[in-house]
Amino acid sequence: MELTGKKILVVSPQNWGNMFLSKHHYAIEFAKRGNKVYFLNPPDQEGKLKANSLVIERSPVHDNLYLISHRTFFPYVLKFRALPLFHFLMRWHVQKIERALGGDMDILWSFDIGNLYPLGLFKTARLKVFHPVDEPLRPEAIEAANGADLILSVTNEILEKYERFDKPKFLVQHGVKQDFVELFSRQQYHPGSPLQVGYAGSMLRGDIDRQTLLTIVKNHPDLQFNFFGGFLAKDTNVGGIETKETNEFIQELKGYLNVKLHGALDQDSLARAFTTIDIFLVCYDIKKDPSRGTNYHKLMEYLATGRVIVANNITAYAGRPDLIQMVESRENNQELPGLFRKIVSNLPEHNSFELMEARKKFAAGNTYSKQTQRIADILTPY
Repeated sequence: MELTGKKILVVSPQNWGNMFLSKHHYAIEFAKRGNKVYFLNPPDQEGKLKANSLVIERSPVHDNLYLISHRTFFPYVLKFRALPLFHFLMRWHVQKIERALGGDMDILWSFDIGNLYPLGLFKTARLKVFHPVDEPLRPEAIEAANGADLILSVTNEILEKYERFDKPKFLVQHGVKQDFVELFSRQQYHPGSPLQVGYAGSMLRGDIDRQTLLTIVKNHPDLQFNFFGGFLAKDTNVGGIETKETNEFIQELKGYLNVKLHGALDQDSLARAFTTIDIFLVCYDIKKDPSRGTNYHKLMEYLATGRVIVANNITAYAGRPDLIQMVESRENNQELPGLFRKIVSNLPEHNSFELMEARKKFAAGNTYSKQTQRIADILTPY
């Protein structure tokens, strides 16, 4: 099968919005290759749509990309209280989606590890691709692969969790936009004054190692910490909820003179903001983190800048201190404040021309365009 001129339904657990994850980027890449792509947002739970409604709109990003907003005719809460009934009713909702798309589709591309829509409910797709990019932590995340023709993922650890499914499995790294690569290939790096620290991602995530992050901020009043990501539920499309603990964390961050919360930025604005950064920080509690410290999509964007990255333990980059400086422990981040201080103290060494070029080169080899071509090669026999 050639990955061009096809009708593709991308099933996403995250809505379309300002912040893009893998599923958003791949939808755009598929559209660029001349495919007609439909991006299925999660069902509306906020009452923005009437029950049993479905709206298809052309995306402003690309003429070949369409966004599907919808609401089920049954209460969404059934997913948490009566999953078999939820799936039984979902079959009629899926049929409605398929009819709205005009019947037959070439590829169903599912990032749905919540098993919201069992793959078997889709009757018109010639090929079903299951593409988990987060660690499958619950039984339904494993069951979500049932019915797939092949499985792709960003880590071997994730692929191993699906070993009971006798289907072809392929490792495809996270990607990065070509625009990111081109922007930083042209840019000459000059250290900021004060030095600028960058952190991107929803600030509402419950897996942020908040105490370690606050310790690092407190320890470095001479550095400027820039947080790029929604800190109000209404401003983020990539997950996280407002809780008492989350709000207290954000309020404490706001209290530091060396902290700036930029909110969620679109991709172009984020790329421009990254040009000012000297050090990127990743600080998750891997015991709570959906990826379990195996890999993160933001890393490739950080690498594209060439700047040094200081992080919690990340298995995909183990043994690659030239790419990412990380703590050794898989238990906690106690070493992270000390490692961060060490990197700051030796920043010219870690942001040397040679190391920055090596990071940029690695990212340039993993653009979403190149990853999509690798996937296209995988699909050739189908």
